[in-house]
Amino acid sequence: MRFKNAMLFTLLMSLSVPVLPAAIEPVANEPSAEEAEAAAREYFTDTILVTQDGEEVRFFTDVLKDQVVAINFIFTHCLGACPIITERMKMARNILGEDLGNSIRYVTISIDPARDTPAAMKEFKETHRADGNWVFLTGKKENLDNVVKRLGQYFPEVEEHSTLVIAGNVAKQHWMKILPTVPPGGIAEKLRMLVGGT
Repeated sequence: MRFKNAMLFTLLMSLSVPVLPAAIEPVANEPSAEEAEAAAREYFTDTILVTQDGEEVRFFTDVLKDQVVAINFIFTHCLGACPIITERMKMARNILGEDLGNSIRYVTISIDPARDTPAAMKEFKETHRADGNWVFLTGKKENLDNVVKRLGQYFPEVEEHSTLVIAGNVAKQHWMKILPTVPPGGIAEKLRMLVGGT
């Protein structure tokens, strides 16, 4: 009986702990747009990369900032997944139509800079007719490694590279990974959601 009474007392005490009403519970301040941008720049970094045209760009400020992006990873002499995924991204863009499709920035990042010179990246881009708002990035190995690690897609061996598409609404900090098995229509739908902010 004493055991039961002790249990009941413990239960009643636990129920008597005051709880703040939702209206007056302390709420953490959400970061301002400027603070969010600064945090994103610090995370993704302004590492210098080089476009297919030989132009140096800062990864966050010049490539990601305020964009909805779809990012894939290639090496230009790849005969398997790289051209297939690039083609699927292009087909997804075509499904979205000219206005919506071109509102998204497509980013292809080399994981083999020793061979993927700007000229090689430009040839790959032209071969796949990846025109419009599509940038191909190469550069120093340590810089590319840093960027790819920040995107969570680093593998030490080129042949083992990620075949995911990383897509995000940068301003809204909404990111997703798209599997290589997702068809172009599925990629297009996910990108449409990101453009809409969902």
